[in-house]
Amino acid sequence: MRWVVFDFGEVISRRNPALPAIADRLGVPLTDFEAAYWNRDAYDRGCSDEEYWTTIGSSLGLTFDPAAVRELTALDNAGWLDEPVAETVALIEDLAALDVPLALLSNAPSTFARLAEEVPWSGHFRHLVFSGDLGFAKPDAAIWEHTSSVIGSSDVIFFDDRESNVESAAAAGWDARLWTSALAARAQLRTEFRDLGA
Repeated sequence: MRWVVFDFGEVISRRNPALPAIADRLGVPLTDFEAAYWNRDAYDRGCSDEEYWTTIGSSLGLTFDPAAVRELTALDNAGWLDEPVAETVALIEDLAALDVPLALLSNAPSTFARLAEEVPWSGHFRHLVFSGDLGFAKPDAAIWEHTSSVIGSSDVIFFDDRESNVESAAAAGWDARLWTSALAARAQLRTEFRDLGA
């Protein structure tokens, strides 16, 4: 049976709803905070929480002590994890019930990864791969090779919401598909797994 590999951000999760509260906590305009916040490539590739928030602080004219870094990291991670997309979780549960082998492949920092490993929906995945643990990230070619090695297969259907990741995965030989919604993904997967419900 083919593997199904899911991205996390804006596939299982919503776009982080905690950002307005974090901007308010910092006393800065949301647009300014988001401009700094989304510069996450180094964070996704393994830099520390302290390094990430120091970079944000530098761009906003702020400094954060270790307690503030812990608080901001916790707020950030809770925003991503606390309210997963119910329709996506239902799809994952239905696939797991059919014994479809599932994996998660996420560009995400290691602190987040350790928390994600403990949430209920993560138990449906046979493997959880996080870029922060690796030092490289999507769309690097190395991440497809690494994930194929971990799961023992390159015969996968992969869903991601970023076109650049889909294109890179497809170039590596994966059946990569642009995520638009759980409903659309479910319809696509029913052609592969006919017992998957509507």
